[in-house]
Amino acid sequence: MTLLRRLIPDRFIMILMATLIIATLLPASGTALTVVGWLSNAAIFLLFFLHGARLSPQAVIDGAKRWRLQAAILAFGYLALPVATLAISHALAGWMSPELLMGLIFLGVLPTTVQSSIAYASIARGNVAAAVIAAAASNLIGVVLTPLLFAAIASTTFGAVSLSGVGRIALLLLLPFALGQLLRTRVLPTVQRHAKIAGMMDKLTIVLAVYVAFSDAATQGLWQRVSAAELGALALVVLALLLLAFAAAWGLGAAMRLDPADRATMLFSGAHKSLATGAPMARILFPPTVAGAVILPLMLYHQLQLMLSAVIAARLADDNERIT
Repeated sequence: MTLLRRLIPDRFIMILMATLIIATLLPASGTALTVVGWLSNAAIFLLFFLHGARLSPQAVIDGAKRWRLQAAILAFGYLALPVATLAISHALAGWMSPELLMGLIFLGVLPTTVQSSIAYASIARGNVAAAVIAAAASNLIGVVLTPLLFAAIASTTFGAVSLSGVGRIALLLLLPFALGQLLRTRVLPTVQRHAKIAGMMDKLTIVLAVYVAFSDAATQGLWQRVSAAELGALALVVLALLLLAFAAAWGLGAAMRLDPADRATMLFSGAHKSLATGAPMARILFPPTVAGAVILPLMLYHQLQLMLSAVIAARLADDNERIT
């Protein structure tokens, strides 16, 4: 029954779908959109401040000892998957709208998840400390690397891509993270006392970013440009990409002869992509006319990776139990 519950779309995905529908039917505009946009920016700033405050320097040192594993995770997420999504976008050129293909490439260059990659590594009896550091390193590096990689890769398909949003990304993501690290000893006790509220910031930030992006997109005629049939085709493409990512990450772990714990961490940290980082970044990086469409592949990938990870993590846990 636990596994079955994990296969059902999680509550947060249902909230995001409701947010998408509300943004389509009741999009914010004018002053209201400006106010919601500022609220979204404030939530993004606070979220990354909390990420900085939570990260322990000792955890960084401990996780960095598995340098081969950390290097493999970063290479997989920032080299292998971007190449795969670029190849897919070229193969589907002319069959799918450019905005969705741009979203596939954007998906490929995003960092790994923070919460779910660690959670599933734990369920699968993987190396949790290494998963924590992989998530932190991937997201911190991604603040700078994601927009640069996207601009370099997308330009081969869509022409020159503006980097005007990189400065705003550094201001809203990297600066608060650095402040969180600097003020960690002062603010960490407060964060720990209000852990539930701090934990809600991930979800609140994503909901606001999705609402703003799809409000803009709806007023610009997104659903006139993207049909239901195209959304169905996109879901199949994203599923195929996810299966490829899991198979390749698992195979790379085997090729590197990683022990079972590190191999499980390689699997989840390597194949996962972060909605918590991707949704706010898309709203900052892309113009309103395309931001909503760009997020769609990521939203599909996010739910599918949770469902598939539930099955795989349970199976790995059973296998490890039999071995021990």
